[in-house]
Amino acid sequence: MRATFNAPWLMIILLLAACRSDPVHYHTLTPLHSGVPRSTQVGESVRIERVTMPPQVDRSQIVIRQGSNELILLETEWWGASLADEVQSALINELNNRPGALGKMTLRIEVQRFDLVPGQYALLDARWRLRAGQSADQSSNELICQTVLQQPSGAAVEDLVMAQQANLRKLAIIVSDANRAGARRCP
Repeated sequence: MRATFNAPWLMIILLLAACRSDPVHYHTLTPLHSGVPRSTQVGESVRIERVTMPPQVDRSQIVIRQGSNELILLETEWWGASLADEVQSALINELNNRPGALGKMTLRIEVQRFDLVPGQYALLDARWRLRAGQSADQSSNELICQTVLQQPSGAAVEDLVMAQQANLRKLAIIVSDANRAGARRCP
């Protein structure tokens, strides 16, 4: 029996093999907490009105910095949700898992910079507005602050995400401390 060579089928197989893409990896800014979960429900004491992100990084794919002015979109490294939602979820998680009573607070966050620099650092520069309690005169207990946090990082995407998680954890501590102090001055 003689085998026949079928060129069209071979071309189809080669084309399908060439169309293979790398798998997409999804990342979250909300870390896994070990230990006993707290009884505080999400949003019970913390209300985040809004989180805004710089348009350069406000996308599904993770964006890293390279050099002094280059941004690189990582096509196979994505956030699990929109970046603003990731930041909001991480902050609510961190604020609600802080020991001790927080009291009611409303928070608005405008992220000025959200830099991921492989092998160097993750930077978070955020302007935030905190309203503590539920006073009739809302301006009397309103505080507007700017916080810049930078965490060293390894070169891997996972390292960058963990460094930014640490920045968000520190921001939650700063906001929580300001709320405990009655939102009178920036920490």
